[in-house]
Amino acid sequence: MKVSEIYKSGKKTLSFEIFPPKKDEALKNIDATLEVLTELKPDFISVTFGAGGSSNRNKTIDIAKKIKHEYHVEPVVHLTGLQYDKNEIDEFARVMKDEGIENVLALRGDRNPQLVEKDDFKHASDVIKYLKEKYDFCLLGACYPECHPESESRVSELKNLKKKADSGASALLSQLFFDNDKFFNFYDECRIADINIPIIPGVMPVINAAQIKRMITMCNASFPERFQKIINRYEDNKEALFDAGMSYALSQIIDLLVSDIQGIHLYTMNNPLVARRICEGIKNIV
Repeated sequence: MKVSEIYKSGKKTLSFEIFPPKKDEALKNIDATLEVLTELKPDFISVTFGAGGSSNRNKTIDIAKKIKHEYHVEPVVHLTGLQYDKNEIDEFARVMKDEGIENVLALRGDRNPQLVEKDDFKHASDVIKYLKEKYDFCLLGACYPECHPESESRVSELKNLKKKADSGASALLSQLFFDNDKFFNFYDECRIADINIPIIPGVMPVINAAQIKRMITMCNASFPERFQKIINRYEDNKEALFDAGMSYALSQIIDLLVSDIQGIHLYTMNNPLVARRICEGIKNIV
């Protein structure tokens, strides 16, 4: 089933994101994670994609096949374009099509000085446009509520998002944020800019202080005072940080859902306990 049809139904949605483990031994244990995640009945599970030269790109499609055929949940395959040419993207698309995978999150991909950038797909909208013209995938795009770190301005950011929507993106999944007002402002700006596809907020519960500080830097996310207090108070107490971080994420999610945001995309960090705790907290809301 295409994710666009799920969003068209108007239901409140819950989706998860996982990543392929880097080590083959850990990959063997992905079933333990998937068993818990699929029991929670998400609308779909997205699987991140390794950069050019990474074996994770093959693991991504292997895990997506497993999600679809063994667990009967819709997968969304992340597909990056910056380090690939059209022939390589066609090969990924052919494999996905043969496996009945219908949903793609089309991305530019992160720049990496150790990897060669190719000329065919300089922007995510290029990937979306190419796949839209050649294949029958449901295409999703990404967005940054507080602007992509490389954006020249908020205006240029919105123009690029408009281009993604016009190129064929059916919905946008947001990068993480910790201040809901930032998302609400961004959402309103998108509507003013005539970006009228679903915009789904991405939420990442705080369970590791060092990791979250790194993610904030990478994603250009602001660090609200209330959130800083949690990190400062509990960063050396793993159990307390987990509980406080989950409570903060739940308060974010409930605020988003009661404000008529259509769904939540949860960054699970491959931790099924995170997903289970969130689902228990919102089971009567979604």
